[in-house]
Amino acid sequence: MWGLRINQKLGPSQKSLRSADHRRSSLFLGFLALCCLLEGSALCQSASSSVASADGGSTQHDPLLASAYDHFYNMDYDRAVPEFERVLERHPNDPAVVNHLLSAVLMRELYRMGAMNSGEYANDSFIGQAHRPADPKAKEHIKQLVARAESLEEQELKANPNNVIAIYDRGVTRAQFSLYTALVERAWFSALRNAVGARHDHERVLELDPHYIDAKLVVGAHYYVMGSLPWSAKAAVALVGLNGSKEKGLAYLREVASSGGENAVDARVVLSLFLRRERRFDEARVLMHGLAEQYPRNYLFSLEEANLYRSSGHMQEAAEEYRKVWQNGREGKYGNLHYEIAAWGLGELLRSQKDYAGAVASYELVSQVSQPDPETLQKANLAAGEMYDLLQKRDLAVKKYETVVAENGSTPPADKARQYMKEAYRE
Repeated sequence: MWGLRINQKLGPSQKSLRSADHRRSSLFLGFLALCCLLEGSALCQSASSSVASADGGSTQHDPLLASAYDHFYNMDYDRAVPEFERVLERHPNDPAVVNHLLSAVLMRELYRMGAMNSGEYANDSFIGQAHRPADPKAKEHIKQLVARAESLEEQELKANPNNVIAIYDRGVTRAQFSLYTALVERAWFSALRNAVGARHDHERVLELDPHYIDAKLVVGAHYYVMGSLPWSAKAAVALVGLNGSKEKGLAYLREVASSGGENAVDARVVLSLFLRRERRFDEARVLMHGLAEQYPRNYLFSLEEANLYRSSGHMQEAAEEYRKVWQNGREGKYGNLHYEIAAWGLGELLRSQKDYAGAVASYELVSQVSQPDPETLQKANLAAGEMYDLLQKRDLAVKKYETVVAENGSTPPADKARQYMKEAYRE
């Protein structure tokens, strides 16, 4: 679903590549595998899918879908998953419904892993590197759903190779499997192959039906990413038949975002990410504000709005938005979601303004949550210790550093804490 920090870290196989060309290729793979998988993290399904169920019903008219969508986009995956399962029971032969369920199961697992709550949202948005290993049962479930969707899609394409809906659905399955292989398996080359396959499928859809607007999400994201590459990388990918244009990519995404189709929400998220990269913060913020109003229980949308305020230099508005997210979380509006990242964001903002007392107070808020995200808590405790050192409160600083090490002694924050226990932090 939402959009996503562009993580340029490379997998082990890529780290072994030594030449400059290989380094550029590896950077491209990491960049493409995540940027172009944005559509795979959401319910990018065909609004026109209408495969009949055993009782003669039509998937697109199933009343439970609206409820499932709402729960999904509000990050209530534990309610969305069983609702999509019930829809699939009614329409077992519709690959689009399998893709719906696949999205919900995948996003629930990514959130549980910490891949959607990395504490790095203030950089480039929502999805970062996973903090916890995937559940083997969830991985197997995801793979089974991918295989089921692919089997249904291939059956339809065997009967009619130009079946637009089946080609579109196959592209969705490939996009979501790309997301899985990138963020769960960390298998970048496999993710890239599936991402490119998704693009080719949706380009074929547009060839067969130029008015199939939902297909422009995948293609538009690819166009933008390809258009953003340095000239040497552009030349390399052009050799394998890929091309891009930032302007065309943004135009496609705007078209999907304003279409009112099932991909409109996803397109607004992707478009916001790319506008952030173009430093068009105000335009991106308008999109996030609209999403936050539409899905008020999804704290990530409001949090990103705060981040965009901060990036554009509107510090007071950013602080107010962080505080609003925190207060909404304290009032139970986000359930068990990790809204404490708002306190971290506020602390970082105040720290940048050299309001060390205000920053440490914000960092301390993270520990007030009953079950905070472990990585966010550890980073907040380290930052609080640094602030206490700057405020000349050495005893409090050392206690914070000791807490960081006690929480998990094998992390980079713990290494820094041990260092600062020996020598006080200084900017």
